[in-house]
Amino acid sequence: MLSGVDGGQERRRGAYGVDAPYALFGLACGAVGSSLAVIGTLLGPGMGWAWVPFLCALVMAVAFVLYAHATRRGKFTVWEGLLDELELRGDERLLDLGCGRGAVLLAGARRLPEGRAVGVDLWRGVDQSGNARSVTSRNAEAEGVHDRVELHTGDLRDLPFGDGEFDVVLSSLAIHNIKDAGGRRRALAEAVRVLRPGGRLVIVDIGRSVVLYRDVLGELPVSGLGVRSLGWRMWWGGPWMRSRVVTASGRVA
Repeated sequence: MLSGVDGGQERRRGAYGVDAPYALFGLACGAVGSSLAVIGTLLGPGMGWAWVPFLCALVMAVAFVLYAHATRRGKFTVWEGLLDELELRGDERLLDLGCGRGAVLLAGARRLPEGRAVGVDLWRGVDQSGNARSVTSRNAEAEGVHDRVELHTGDLRDLPFGDGEFDVVLSSLAIHNIKDAGGRRRALAEAVRVLRPGGRLVIVDIGRSVVLYRDVLGELPVSGLGVRSLGWRMWWGGPWMRSRVVTASGRVA
């Protein structure tokens, strides 16, 4: 299991970095800058307005804490629950789209003693700090699942896999990094293409991207389409940047 001390679960052995590190750095800078503005206001003639930068500093500080929690602990706890819901047998073939350093990929791999966990990514550091194929490979070794993990460098819009090749297709906070809506549509179509009939699709993402995913998947051969919020553990600074999950199954002919 992944999430450290929560619920008596084992401590993570891999190193999983920070999601979108520039965003966390920006929140930290905002909190520090607003705090300095409070001090400057209190020392100046306009001290009566000190509540304005104080409020900004407070909001930025809370946002920083929420973001840091989401990337360091919250997402692990949430994904453990999502993987539990799949009730995997242990012999499935699983694909993680945009696997990064392997937080979700390796959590899935631990549940597949007789299966295979496949990750695909472009390994961009702007999306996750220290993101590299070699880092993910080392994490798989550290977590004791290297023998059942397979890594590929590839574009989510053109997956290097055959039709219906996977029992489970997952993605965590990755598809929104494709900037144009057309590209995100192609990535979703590819996810459904490689999913076997009756297979399970689980996509976690942020913002209005999830609305697009729901609409696009509604036009693709899937069933049981559902969307729900994942709660405060995956708030990336606040409820205005919350994570939601889209789930579906490959349609059986």
